[in-house]
Amino acid sequence: MSPLFRRKPAQASQPPQPPQTPGAPHSAQSPEHSENHLVTLIRKPGCHLCDDAQLVVEKVCADLGVPWEGKDITQDRRLHDQYWEQIPVVLVDGRQHTFWRVNEERLRKALTDQSK
Repeated sequence: MSPLFRRKPAQASQPPQPPQTPGAPHSAQSPEHSENHLVTLIRKPGCHLCDDAQLVVEKVCADLGVPWEGKDITQDRRLHDQYWEQIPVVLVDGRQHTFWRVNEERLRKALTDQSK
C-alpha cells in the first residue's frame, strides 16, 4: 500500500500540542462537549482544500460546542514532515480523523460518539 494512504499509528502518550497560530483554541458557545474533545486542523496557506475543511470544522465545532485549533505546516517542521502529502488533516483528540476532504456527518459522529 502506498505510504500516502497508510495511516500512521497514533502516539497515545502525547497530548495534543498547543496551537501554533496566535491565541487559544477557538471555542464555541455551547460547552456540552468541550471538555471531551479537541479538533485540530492541520493546513497551509493558499490551500483551497484547507479552506473548505476549515468551514466544515468551524460549523461542526460551533454546533457541538467543541473547541478547535488550527496549525500551519509551514510553521512547524515536524507537522510538515508528517503530513505534507495529506493536508488538510483533521485530528480529533490528537488522533488522525481524516485528510484531504472533511465529511461533516463523519466528523459530527466522531465528536458525539459516547463509546469513546
